[in-house]
Amino acid sequence: MSEQPAPYRANPTLKRVENGLESLIFNSRWLMAPFYLGLVISLAVLLLKFGMMLWEFMLHVPAAKESDIILGVLSLIDVSLTGNLILIVVFSGYENFVSRIDPGGHPDWPEWMTKVDFSGLKQKLLASIVAISAIQVLKAFMNLDAAFDPAKMGWLAGVHLVFVISTLLLALSDRWADGRSAE
Repeated sequence: MSEQPAPYRANPTLKRVENGLESLIFNSRWLMAPFYLGLVISLAVLLLKFGMMLWEFMLHVPAAKESDIILGVLSLIDVSLTGNLILIVVFSGYENFVSRIDPGGHPDWPEWMTKVDFSGLKQKLLASIVAISAIQVLKAFMNLDAAFDPAKMGWLAGVHLVFVISTLLLALSDRWADGRSAE
């Protein structure tokens, strides 16, 4: 058993202050819970927007060209991927920073939800952002007939490339860090 440092033996008030401060800091993690609740509400808003987009898409399908249908589907996929991104942040953020989630009693509970660490969260977030960015670039390419703006197209492709490179560099740095910690 280790002995306490001299200041704590001499002054138990310092130890109580330290314990109180540590408790305050530890419990401050609950300040993040309203953020995650807000994201759940934003997911409901996104669902409403998805429903409106789907309804509009279905109304225009009979007279739409094939490219318009593809663009409509890509827009729906884009909103769906954004919803997935919100779920990833809510579940893994809550689990990593606020409190553990008990999946007991939920047979269809996805395995990843309680197993994503901060490194995995970053990779899933960036992968989702890359997918969303790719859809935006694809939508722009599909819409070339309507309005071709070379500068806008260059920016879209450039930003997408930055996201792809960032994701690859993050994955490599995580792999290297995991390799060093295993040694």
